[in-house]
Amino acid sequence: MLILIKNVDLFAPQHRGRQNILICGDKIAEIAPTITIKADLVKIIDAEGSIAIPGLIDQHVHITGGGGENGLLSRIEPLPVSDCIEAGITTIVGLLGTDSATRSVHSLVAYTKAMNESGITAYCLTGSYAYPSPTITGSVANDIIYIQEVIGVKLAISDHRSSYPSRKEILRLASQARTGGLISNKAGIVHFHVGKEKKGIADIIEIVKTTDFPINHLKPTHMSNQLADAYEFAALGGSIDFTSGRDPEEVAAKIEEILAIVSPERITISSDANGSLPIWDEKRTLIGIRKAEISTLLETLQILVLQKHFSLEQVLPFFTKNVAQGLKLYPQKGCIEIGSCADITITNSSLKPQAVFAKGKQLL
Repeated sequence: MLILIKNVDLFAPQHRGRQNILICGDKIAEIAPTITIKADLVKIIDAEGSIAIPGLIDQHVHITGGGGENGLLSRIEPLPVSDCIEAGITTIVGLLGTDSATRSVHSLVAYTKAMNESGITAYCLTGSYAYPSPTITGSVANDIIYIQEVIGVKLAISDHRSSYPSRKEILRLASQARTGGLISNKAGIVHFHVGKEKKGIADIIEIVKTTDFPINHLKPTHMSNQLADAYEFAALGGSIDFTSGRDPEEVAAKIEEILAIVSPERITISSDANGSLPIWDEKRTLIGIRKAEISTLLETLQILVLQKHFSLEQVLPFFTKNVAQGLKLYPQKGCIEIGSCADITITNSSLKPQAVFAKGKQLL
């Protein structure tokens, strides 16, 4: 099926102005101000007055549901694929959190496969908060090598729910992920849940400073918790991820502050969708809990553009190109270019999705 999107204002994520986009199968076949093709060979969508952006990428999603920190009844439900589509998200990375007992890497991989069958693109991470990492094959490297959907490993640091891994253990885990990535031609990342403890990401920074281990495999998230460390890590050439799920207004304000110091190429944003958002008192006693919503990813983009008055071209890479590059998915994902995957979100001027295409199929 050929699909021709006509007269759309294209942000690829760089602003390309008024363009026509031809989709052939699951790829973008042509981009030009004018494309002529026989009407009986193509489905034509006139997007006059609309904006085309790459499908958003969310690299931190609890697709099987998070939670459980207030008993089994507090476990959060799995994420419906419709929630992704409605938020203009076409690529996700699933992962586990605190609970790798009643939830498993096995079920995570199975649900990732189901998400792919639903029409979007889904990957996942082996491991969880815990160290040693729970896996399917018994090896982080082998999970990455042999399981198509697995592109890295998750680990918690500087958090009272972590396993308090040593710097040597963190480096050993990162080496396993990198080796698995090299052999399988995947990103081979360690995605660090970073808590609020005083140590921050000191161990990761020290690894970068004292070894030859490549910084691009080390991906700390929730970095609003550790801004001083975030600035230092970015200055070393690292990517820093911020979380929209707790409060989009707050993270947008943080990004406004951070952009005065950090190069935009170092910034990514993810949602923590369907993860639990526990509220702790000063004694680390749980006093409340709610879940993060995947819709907050798009809401953060809307706030940055419509309220903070950043240009769409400036901040869109935080949700698209920068993420894809960090996950070794670019240029197939994260951009609208000839030969890229046909993952396109069409929005109105308020950045509300009007149509969503994933792998060339219209899902919204």
